[in-house]
Amino acid sequence: MKITQAVIPAAGLGTRFLPYTKVVPKELLPLLGKPAIQLIAEEGIACGITDFHLILNKNKQAIVDLFSPQPALEQTLQDAGKLSLLSSINAVIHAAHFNYIPQPEALGLGHAVLMAKEAIGNEYFGIFLPDEIMIGTVPALAQLIEIAKKYNASVIAVQEVPKNSVSSYGIIEIKEKLEDNLFEISRLVEKPAIDQAPSQFAIIGRYVLSPRIFDSLEKTGPRSGGEIQLTDGIAHMMQHGERVLACVVKSVRHDIGNPLGWLQANIYLGLLDPTYSPEITSYIKNLIAHK
Repeated sequence: MKITQAVIPAAGLGTRFLPYTKVVPKELLPLLGKPAIQLIAEEGIACGITDFHLILNKNKQAIVDLFSPQPALEQTLQDAGKLSLLSSINAVIHAAHFNYIPQPEALGLGHAVLMAKEAIGNEYFGIFLPDEIMIGTVPALAQLIEIAKKYNASVIAVQEVPKNSVSSYGIIEIKEKLEDNLFEISRLVEKPAIDQAPSQFAIIGRYVLSPRIFDSLEKTGPRSGGEIQLTDGIAHMMQHGERVLACVVKSVRHDIGNPLGWLQANIYLGLLDPTYSPEITSYIKNLIAHK
């Protein structure tokens, strides 16, 4: 099994960041000097992904521009001796191919993934939800890819969450523990009530899925609200013989789809960076001391 393709659903409106997202896609929010989606692409490249399929709406041209060469800008920077400012994004552009697929209507995560059916073909593939930044020694998707190859199965990333938070997530029901932090799933429950949650393991934004997901998404179709849910498609695959595993990824996860999570991610990344860490640490200590 060779996994070299990934889907990035990036057609969301980013309403929690308005009015900023009137003009700038939420995927381009800065995280310590890089647009957030660049960190997603860098994670994918580190996992062996060579082809990214980005699902976009008509207002996301800036994402296309980010992942495209800009000769005039590069010449200007080169003349000024500042071409190194583009070195990180140019490394991404040269390391992978970016394919852009329109999603005319926001009809759910499952619908966004389904838009990539023709591009993916008959191969296992990864999915990155760009609102979730995951940082660890081994990239989160690489952890899933290793398991997918070992067990010849689809794999979803999970994280244990507090009991009072289960109603905000898709939650897995465990069929069998296979290894430490690895489970076979018997059922998925979307946003259960606290007293009805089968576990506290929540589905988070990394997946490695069989191409069978596309047929399952087409067969499950939309819910009453008109949206096609990815969890419904995964559940349908399981009901029809697809083995689906859940991996508790060894990564620090930040949900940057909301302002607090975005601020926390910037602070965390700043504390990891030797250039900024001493100043940020000192600044936080002074704030606490004078609170």
